[in-house]
Amino acid sequence: MSLSRKRQKELKRLRGNAEDLWRAQQDILDRANSVAKEAGRQVNYLTREEVAPRVKDTVDTYVRPGFDRGVSLTKNAARLVGERITNDVVPAVGTAIGTALSVGDVARDARVRAAVKRLKPSKVVKKESNSGIGRYFAVGAVLVAVAGVGYAVWQTFRADDELWVADEEPTTRTPAAANS
Repeated sequence: MSLSRKRQKELKRLRGNAEDLWRAQQDILDRANSVAKEAGRQVNYLTREEVAPRVKDTVDTYVRPGFDRGVSLTKNAARLVGERITNDVVPAVGTAIGTALSVGDVARDARVRAAVKRLKPSKVVKKESNSGIGRYFAVGAVLVAVAGVGYAVWQTFRADDELWVADEEPTTRTPAAANS
């Protein structure tokens, strides 16, 4: 492809302009990078000197006391629940189980069986498979166990006025007080 001298001259001038433009863009990008680096340094200084102390003060003033209060309330509540279980639930359940076991022991005692046989009439009576003294003992033992567990649950969950008393009264801030 042959070009006229005029076109070749225009292309050469255009190529030179493009190279000048490319160099100018590279200079601008280098200056923009150096400005961005300096801005990053200044942001780090500002964060270290201004923002971090304000955040720390805010956390120490508002967040930490509430968090500490919540942790202490949780610890106190857990301790109180543990004491209630140890002092109320476990003894009540133990008593109910002990009562049920003692009723079973009494029912198996040979002297009690002999006394029950003496109380039976001497006539031969058709024995029903559903009725028997053991059944009544078992029902009684179940009722005692249910009552013991119910009492333990009631003691555990009953309303206790001293259980949830706050250590100090919460302070309320009004918007007018916060602005002054």
